[in-house]
Parts: sequence; structure tokens; C-alpha cells
Amino acid sequence: MIHAAHLPLIHLDRMTDSTGLIQHGIYGIPRRESGYTTDDNARALRLCTRLWSHHPDDQMLSRVSCYLSFLEHARCRARGFHNFLSYQRAWLDSTGTGDCQGQAVLALAEVLGSRLPEGFRSVAWELIKTVLPTLAELRSLRAQAYVIMAWSHLWKADLEQAQELQAVAHHAALRLTDAYERSHRPSWPWFESRMTYANAVLPHSLFAAAERWPDGPFLTVAEDSFGFLVRETTTDGIFWPVGNADWYARGEIKSPYDQQPVEASTMAEAALAAAAIREDGGHLTTFLQAYHWFGGRNSLGLPLADPLTGGCYDGLHRGGLNRNQGAESTLAWLWTLWLGTTTRHLENLLAESLPSLSSPASLSSPEHSVA
Repeated sequence: MIHAAHLPLIHLDRMTDSTGLIQHGIYGIPRRESGYTTDDNARALRLCTRLWSHHPDDQMLSRVSCYLSFLEHARCRARGFHNFLSYQRAWLDSTGTGDCQGQAVLALAEVLGSRLPEGFRSVAWELIKTVLPTLAELRSLRAQAYVIMAWSHLWKADLEQAQELQAVAHHAALRLTDAYERSHRPSWPWFESRMTYANAVLPHSLFAAAERWPDGPFLTVAEDSFGFLVRETTTDGIFWPVGNADWYARGEIKSPYDQQPVEASTMAEAALAAAAIREDGGHLTTFLQAYHWFGGRNSLGLPLADPLTGGCYDGLHRGGLNRNQGAESTLAWLWTLWLGTTTRHLENLLAESLPSLSSPASLSSPEHSVA
């Protein structure tokens, strides 16, 4: 098992310059023309804040500073955060996407709930307060899910700032349940008429809401929708997510490819959220299946994660791997690896169920290598 303090961040550092985290890679090098996005830098901020909290050092603090500075620069004069920044440092959007608002606030909540220097936490709170009006008006279901998760993090940390987000989070949870009721069919217990990307964050957020409001409808919807997602993305004991080639519309066949690392990462984290409420071994099995997807227990039997650099291939195509190692994919793997290294009750399961990700050496074993 890789210790949390020794997570491989070589590729993350390679993709990061003085501005922030570059969006795409060409194989294992940064593709500068792709520029930067706020949601990628927010994911990096969340991860590095968590890592610093468990093992403070100056290098990790520098990473946190870089990504937090990017979010501060992304603040939009009109509302919320910009998302797309060119390599020439020009913003390419007038206002950011809904999802990036949620990702940013989730990362900022991580900073605010940490023991980082006071100045870092003050910047995070100022940015959250600035975008509060925008958060109340979000229409993206995933953005609302991220806001619920951000509030939940602050609430569990017993921070008074959680109160200022609570009404927004509760309203977002009610919106998600309303969306579920509108879309729900006997054979389709889901929030939308089709499954697309980062699907697991929707039930995950309602598991978080159910911890605070156990008498509401949140737990029932979370369990029903998550159970459906697990059934639809499990084949012969392996995790087989919805592919983004054509998604999965109600009444149609699930797109088997292209499979994205973000699906495995969000599924793994949602499974742990479900397990925190219900001590159900099935949720731990779901976590393990999503975790081991990165190491080769997937539909093609090919590993995506590089145990030495921490990079991750961008997905599984029908014909093989997408060998580019972009920011989102790399962070999906590193966050999932982090979850496995810090969840004590999973350590033995991870070591025993499949050794491919228990040690760096085994990930590159001949039976998993790609010619």
C-alpha cells in the first residue's frame, strides 16, 4: 500500500506551471495550447489541501498556493468564476460553467476546513462569500451536488461558516429530489432522462444531505439511485461505466465506450459515502471495483494508472487506451488512490482482493503491460 505522504505527484507537477494546472496532455507532456480550466485547478487544490493536512511540507504548500491563486484569479467580475483560460492568460468565457462553480466551492471548502495558514483560509472564505448569490441560482444538477458536498464538509468540520451555506445546500438537495421524481420511471430510478458524466456525484450528495436531514426524502432517493447506478455499471464483477461516446439514454443501450477515469473516481467516493451511512459490504465491493478499474480490472483488462509518476491515461476506447494523460484523468486516479490509502478499514481488502494496486511494482507487472 502506498502511504499517503508518498503519493506519486511527478505527472501533476509536470502538468503545472506558474499559472496553474494545464488542462490536457500529449501522451505524458503538457499540451500548452489547451490552456487551463478552473475545475481542474479546483480538483488539484482539493487533493493537495487534503495531502498537506495529513503531511504538511513546504512543497505541498506551494502546490496549494498555486492552485488557490488560480481560483482567486478566476473570480469573475460579473458573477461566479471563469472556467477557461488560454495559455496566453486570457479568459475565453464571459462566465464559467455551472459545474465549475460547484467544483470551485468544493475545493474552497476543503481549504476552509483545513489547518492551512490563516491567510489561505481567509482567501477561501472570501471567494465562497463572493459566489454565494451565484450558487443559489445554479441549474446544473452536478453543480448543485458539489455545493451540497462542500457544505457537508464544512458542517462535519463544525465550522460556523457552514450555516451561511446551509440554506443553499438544502435547497439544492430538494432540487435534486424533484429532478429525480420528474425523471423516475419503474425501470429508470434516475435524476435525468439519460446518464452522462460524473453520475455518482448525484446520489453521493444526497447521502451527504441525509446525514444532516435524516427525516427528509434524501436517503431513499440516494439509495435507490445509487443502487441503480451500481447495477447499470457492473458487469461480471467489474466496473463498466457509461461511455461518453453516446452516453446512456432511458430506454436505449448504454454506450460501452469511451470510458472516463472521472466515472471510476466519483463512483469510488460515492461508495464510501454510502458505506458511511449503511454498513453494507456491498458498498465496499463497489468501491473496490471502481478502485481496481484503474489497475486493469476493466472491460479491456488494461491498466490506466502509472504507479511511478501518478499520471493516468484519459480513457478506454473500444480499440484500446487513450494514451494521453490529462489533468482530469490524473486527478481522478490520485484522488481515488488517496481514498484507498487513508480509509483504514479498506486497507486489508485492498491488499487481499487484487494486488495490482497494492504496490507500485505490481501495477507494471507483465500481465498488465500494454505493447
